Amino acid sequence: MKRLTAVLLSTVVGAAAFLAAQGSNSKPLEIYVIDAEGGKAVLYVSPTGQTALIDSGNAGGRDTDRIMLAVADAGVKQIDYMISTHYHSDHVGGFEALSKRIPMMHFVDHGPTVEGPVVAGRREQVAGFQALYAEISKDKRIVVKPGDRLPITGLDWRIVASAGNVLKTPLPGAGKPNLECAKNTRSSDDAVKWSTPDDDQSVGSVVTFGQFRAIDLGDLLYDHAVELACPNNLVGNIDVYFASGHGTDITNAPPLINDIHPLAAVVQNGTRKGGQVQAMQSIHDVPGLVDMWQLHWSYNVGVEHNAPGMFIANIDDNETIAA
Repeated sequence: MKRLTAVLLSTVVGAAAFLAAQGSNSKPLEIYVIDAEGGKAVLYVSPTGQTALIDSGNAGGRDTDRIMLAVADAGVKQIDYMISTHYHSDHVGGFEALSKRIPMMHFVDHGPTVEGPVVAGRREQVAGFQALYAEISKDKRIVVKPGDRLPITGLDWRIVASAGNVLKTPLPGAGKPNLECAKNTRSSDDAVKWSTPDDDQSVGSVVTFGQFRAIDLGDLLYDHAVELACPNNLVGNIDVYFASGHGTDITNAPPLINDIHPLAAVVQNGTRKGGQVQAMQSIHDVPGLVDMWQLHWSYNVGVEHNAPGMFIANIDDNETIAA
């Protein structure tokens, strides 16, 4: 847990550095990247104390305990906006347990599932989730579409993807032609082949605080990521890129990530989930990238593609890695 805390605090400190221009009296935006070991959970605490949690990790209690530790560290008492990017087990598996431990005021999602009992031939990854979620979120559910804003005081929280659709008009300051599009030779068929349908339904967000901007696209696949970037970059420049799909090849599109020019990337991978060669190389190659942070050393790639040890929150001992 000590290594995990170190990377969380370093992420917050990095964000604070971006915000220095906002003045010494400004409270910072705090971002807690919680280790769901190949799942996803990121807690945002706005300068006014409002909170948004993107995804609730896996089932089993481990990730729930870690989220609650982050909540305690942040000193907050409720989740104002519980954002479920999509309905896969590594993103909503911990939802039921977490809902029993902390009040949730609003529930944000992409709308009806494209998997599970309502779709022939597919089963819910979390058994009974849709019925449970409908009951808990009743009268507090917000189904978002691209272009929507979440009313979090002090932040400009824009939805840029949802339910298989992406933004059609550029965010303020964005919309310039993207020269990287000419280099895109990849077929979206690869992404569809190696994924399950709800990935491409993911709720994607661009969060702005002053001059600081972060993008999180959940598990949005390569095809829709390219739509956000080509022929024009609809999201603009970004400071922190939360690598899509835990750093998988089918989600991280160079035409997007090269043209948004992130200064830092955060890969929410597990030891053998995510952190794949093509995606990690694409992130390494981003012009102007300063740091890439990983939650785990990835055994899917070698020394050449993992970040330096000081930028990995959880790493095996040298003897184990050497073997």
